[in-house]
Amino acid sequence: MGTTSKTDVIIVGAGPTGLLLAVQLMRYGIDFVIFDKKESITDLSKALVVHARTLEIYDQVGLAQQAVADGEIVQKGNLMHNGKINAQLDFSNFGGQLSPFPFMLVFEQNKNERLLYEHLQHNGKEVRWQTEMESLTQDANGVKAVVKRTKGETQTIEAQYLVGCDGASSLTRHLLDLSFAGSTYPRLFYVADVDMEFQADEATFYGTLGNNSFVLMVPMQGEKHWRLIGNLPEYDEQADREVTYDEVENKVKQLVQQPLKITNVRWFSSYKVHTRCADKFFKGRCFLAGDAAHVHTPAGGQGMNTGIQDAYNLAWKLAFVLKGYCQDSLLESYNEERLANAKRLLQTTDQFFDVAAGDRWYWQFFRDNILPSLANVVTRFSAAKEFLFELVSEIGINYRDSSLTQHQDSFLEVKAGDRMPYFLVDGTNIYDRLCAPKFHLVVLSDGQQSYENLQVELAKEYGNFIDFNVVPLYPSVVEIFGINQPCKVLLRPDNYIGLISTELSLDDLKAYMDELLAIDKKPKTPLL
Repeated sequence: MGTTSKTDVIIVGAGPTGLLLAVQLMRYGIDFVIFDKKESITDLSKALVVHARTLEIYDQVGLAQQAVADGEIVQKGNLMHNGKINAQLDFSNFGGQLSPFPFMLVFEQNKNERLLYEHLQHNGKEVRWQTEMESLTQDANGVKAVVKRTKGETQTIEAQYLVGCDGASSLTRHLLDLSFAGSTYPRLFYVADVDMEFQADEATFYGTLGNNSFVLMVPMQGEKHWRLIGNLPEYDEQADREVTYDEVENKVKQLVQQPLKITNVRWFSSYKVHTRCADKFFKGRCFLAGDAAHVHTPAGGQGMNTGIQDAYNLAWKLAFVLKGYCQDSLLESYNEERLANAKRLLQTTDQFFDVAAGDRWYWQFFRDNILPSLANVVTRFSAAKEFLFELVSEIGINYRDSSLTQHQDSFLEVKAGDRMPYFLVDGTNIYDRLCAPKFHLVVLSDGQQSYENLQVELAKEYGNFIDFNVVPLYPSVVEIFGINQPCKVLLRPDNYIGLISTELSLDDLKAYMDELLAIDKKPKTPLL
């Protein structure tokens, strides 16, 4: 007979999504058990790029600078055709003034996992490796998961909630009997990490788009270390055929048509690309996040980043319910917000993927005749680069249609449901004031009053879980928000705007907290 243990949240899977969820729950003082059937964090690079929004999330827990130091910032891109560069893309200062991390960072999945795992260990938490879920049951009072270690011992874990972060083949999703509808591209793709001798510009990726095939070569940290991504159209109808590395190397040389020598293969895999999404991201007290909930094409490097944002969105909601601040109906907004985002993402990445790898004649014509000129022009204009940055970096994701969003002053440039814009206050990052795991009330002030009474009233009503900041209406702030009069901005714990208003009393804020979040003003347990 196995033993029984109790916790608040069970996390199934210790990839980037599960580890980030654990890190976030730890911020709120929520107890959890996280386990994974593999032996430890992956030693394969797998997912490649970390975007600005992920780095902003890492920065809250002091991990962003380490990620940047251990990664490789992409500065430029060269598109090639018949062995010659026919388009140059400039990604330097890609995001302008939109984020403290205005770039794309090559920071592989294994490095993300190590960063998050070591942070957990440093704070006294551990992952139960070589542990697999055997069964899952739930009722109105909680969840029970029976797990088994590779050595044969079984244990029952009881919790209030469970989150399946166990990948595209999710056992959690299967046990919950949630659908995973979608499609599979008929084309065969490959990915390889290699040591390669190739005459290249510093911090520059290279892409060659052929008639029915492509290769993308991305520099990674370390001398002569490259990631190769491409397709093998000659084997599209032979998906079960084992592809050798030599075939991949021959295809790369055929497309690039420039001298290159691959001296070592660190990792290599061929695969089919899937586009799938669960019909909903929760059932009862159990949730799905990351690849367990949605998978899509690798266009734009969105997969790992999206899973991390799933976990970030869910963590504060679980914490506020478990702490007694909110009714459990708050958790329904996770499905509402992240399912809608996943559906948009699937559509967008599918379109991007068609541009790069679509085999219809018009995509081939576009790649050969239009894309090079378009790319040359677009990345020379800051407005165009910032538009692309918002799209790719995921800082442009908004929850304007969420039930947690209250719209009032529609004339403002920034809307309720948007991510809090980035700007500097007295030379420092505004996000540095928004690191506490709670709601934030930010007053944009013209300096005519001190707002002491407002601060006292806020502390009296919601002191445990809303902090208070006054920010001057600098010219940059006026430009960003489209307003030159005082207003208040209520931020959720994930730094998305729940309410923005020129009304400087707390009446509308109280209505928001009481009606939309069903707040208990005297919670059982204070937040950290």
